[in-house]
Amino acid sequence: MSFLDTFFKKKDDAHALGIDIGSSAIKIVQLRKKNGQAILETYGELSLGPYAGLTVGQAAQLPAEKIAQAVADLMKEKEVNVTTRKCGLSIPFASSLMSVVEMPDVGPEKLKSMVPLEARKYIPVPIQEVMLDWSVIPQVESAPDEEIASGIPALKKTDVLIVAIHNDTIARYQEIVAKAGLEAGFFEIEVFSTQRAVLDEALRPVLIMDMGAASTKLYIVERGIIRASHTVNRGAQDATFALSKSLGVSAEEAEVMKRASGLLNENKSAGEVMSLVLDYVWSETQTTLLAFEKKHNKPVAKILMVGGGASLKGILELAKENFKMDVALGLPFNKVSAPAFLENILRETGPEFAVSIGLALRKLAEEE
Repeated sequence: MSFLDTFFKKKDDAHALGIDIGSSAIKIVQLRKKNGQAILETYGELSLGPYAGLTVGQAAQLPAEKIAQAVADLMKEKEVNVTTRKCGLSIPFASSLMSVVEMPDVGPEKLKSMVPLEARKYIPVPIQEVMLDWSVIPQVESAPDEEIASGIPALKKTDVLIVAIHNDTIARYQEIVAKAGLEAGFFEIEVFSTQRAVLDEALRPVLIMDMGAASTKLYIVERGIIRASHTVNRGAQDATFALSKSLGVSAEEAEVMKRASGLLNENKSAGEVMSLVLDYVWSETQTTLLAFEKKHNKPVAKILMVGGGASLKGILELAKENFKMDVALGLPFNKVSAPAFLENILRETGPEFAVSIGLALRKLAEEE
């Protein structure tokens, strides 16, 4: 991918790197800004399985030093040719806690003292053990009939999104940054990076289905705010394991077969085995959709699929068949400029790079 260098000069331009440390792989994207436009310079991916003695595609639990080594190895690859250490890193959704809390609309200064007190009700550890952040979600004023009944103007309310990350998690990522020789400007929970990469200014609710190796994360986003979330304990590697067991082949062989033909395998039983794994994901997704519709009295307009599992051949058609609604792949590379001859491959691999592109876009904006 270093051949992209031949298309663009790099003098006096801001560069930014997005690093997504997933459960089974590290993905990186480097962008450059020129004339107000984000330009793709390079991107790459490295599987973490082999660093834990596992096969490609498997989720791996690795210490910080091993992850730092993998990041450094990926950045050293000639095909990737990373030229900046200025980056943003993702933090897994599972390592965070988010809640939307209704609070009095008393202004940002008073909320600064009120939010930490309110957050104690939702955070299961001492507040001093987490990094706390929050943002206001403007809401419509109280209903007029409520004011008429009491004869007193009702107190305005506002929703506040509270986000907490444990200090131990931050310390772990700081260790990775230090050992990998990076210059991290920020850490960001992966869902926010994904939104930046694949969502536009949609007013109607959208469900983002992020299918990783070990799990599938579901986020319902409305006007840029996460209204509901759910984690399904099934992911792309479960399809590999099911295929391996069914056909009596190694996990490595099953992974190669899955990536080559996906659900379109000539062996119909192979496709059926993987479809059974996906049936569980579809069922959990449908439950999440129905719960949102019941609570908010409005339907979700669209499903966007991202993550490595979204690249499985035939999965988009199967999802459309199951949900009977608008389902599409997230195409984060559409947010950047790249050579035309890369269009097809970037469309195919795009869903995997949603987080890293979202990170790079934020970092690039901060470099201005």
